[in-house]
Amino acid sequence: MKLTRIFFVLAIVIALVAPNAQAQAGRLAGEGLKAAPDLADVKYGPHSRNVLDLWKAKSDKPAPLVVFIHGGGFRGGSKETLSPELLRRCLDAGISVMAINYRLSPEVSFPAHYLDCGRAIQFARSKATEWNIDPKRVAATGGSAGAGTSLWLGFRTDLADPKNADPVLRQSTRLTCMAVLGAQSTYDPRLIKEWVGEAAARHPALQGFYGLKDDELDSPEAHKLYDEASPINYLTADDPPVFLFYNEPDAPLPVNAPAGTGIHHPNFGKKLKQKMDALKIECVLKHQEDYRRDGGNLSEDMVKFLQRHFRSR
Repeated sequence: MKLTRIFFVLAIVIALVAPNAQAQAGRLAGEGLKAAPDLADVKYGPHSRNVLDLWKAKSDKPAPLVVFIHGGGFRGGSKETLSPELLRRCLDAGISVMAINYRLSPEVSFPAHYLDCGRAIQFARSKATEWNIDPKRVAATGGSAGAGTSLWLGFRTDLADPKNADPVLRQSTRLTCMAVLGAQSTYDPRLIKEWVGEAAARHPALQGFYGLKDDELDSPEAHKLYDEASPINYLTADDPPVFLFYNEPDAPLPVNAPAGTGIHHPNFGKKLKQKMDALKIECVLKHQEDYRRDGGNLSEDMVKFLQRHFRSR
C-alpha cells in the first residue's frame, strides 16, 4: 500500500516537472547552446592547443565527418565558436562533427597552423573504427582563417607520409568537400591588393602569420611563402568541390578604409570560382544578399551540400 502511494506521488511530480524541463530545454535550444560533445579536449598532438571535441552522429554504420576549423586571423579564436545550428543540423543529418584548436601566431608561423589542422584530420582517420567514422568521407568547414585553412588542405597534395614513424602522419589529409565562410583564396598581399584593395592587403594578421619582419615583406623569401600559403595556387582538376559564403559588401572598398577592411570580400570567392569553373569543379558561391532576396537558410544549404557530396562517395 505504501509503495502504491509512493509511486502515485512520483507520477504527480514527474507530470509537473516534465513540461517545465521540456520548456527549459526548448529555451536553451532557442538560445543557441550546443549539446555537450561525446569527447572533449582530446589530444591530437603534443601542444596544449592540439585538442579537439567530437560529436558522434547516431549511426549503425560509419558516419561521415565534418571538421570545424575556427577563424581568428591565425592569432586567436577557439573551437568553441562552432555554430550550434550547424552542429545540430549536421548531427540530425547523420554527420559527425569535430571541432579543433591549433597553434597560433606569434608563437608559430606558416605552415604550422595548417599542419596542426592537417594532423587533426589524420588523427580522426586513425580513430575511424573507434569513433565510427567513415575515413573516405571527411569534409572541412570554418570561417576566415579556418576557411582558408580548409581550402589549403582540400587543394594541396595529400600530406600523408606512409613511411613516417608516427602512425598518425601516415593517414590522409584529403577532403571530400569544403563548406566555408568568408574564405581567403589567397594570402598573398600583392594579389589581395589587386583583387580587393590596399586596406585588405594591410590586414595586421598577415605579417604575424608569416613571421616576417618589416624589411622582409617584399623579399624573395616572403614571395615564396605567399605562394605556398595561398590555397588557389594548389587547385587542380581532381580537387574537391566547394561551397563559399560571404557577407561583406560586394563593392569597392571605401576610400581611406581602415587596415584589414575587405579581408572577407566576395572577390576572393569570385576569383576561386572562376578558376574552379574552368576546371569543371563545382563551386557554389553565395552572398548574404542572396538570402535576403531569396530567403533560405545558410546552415541548411551547407549541410545539404555536405550530404550530397558524402552520398557520392
